Amino acid sequence: QVQLIESGGGLVQAGGSLRLSCAASGRAFTSFTMGWFRQAPGKAREFVGARGWSKITHYADSVKDRFTISTNNAENTIYLEMNNLKPEDTAAYYCAAARRPYTNHPEDYLYWGQGTQVTVSS
Repeated sequence: QVQLIESGGGLVQAGGSLRLSCAASGRAFTSFTMGWFRQAPGKAREFVGARGWSKITHYADSVKDRFTISTNNAENTIYLEMNNLKPEDTAAYYCAAARRPYTNHPEDYLYWGQGTQVTVSS
């Protein structure tokens, strides 16, 4: 069992930055592929980025070169650094854990955090 708790969301102006954190407890998250997803009202949950067992990180085209995933293994925490935010980045952001070498499909993820809201004003 893995518990995931996100934090760091908020309201920011377009062009600004935020850093989301996801603290994992229960098992070391290095045993999982850790992903970030987002969901805007009325839209399907969308892949943002993920770090697999190989430690290689992949990103959705919409956030590539603006968002960065990093980890603090000692604290079992994964981060999502978001720069040059745009109004279309507004969504609830979720971290999730999957028992696969790598996946970007939300249905493959077994454990989910409660989500943290990011709102980007224009």
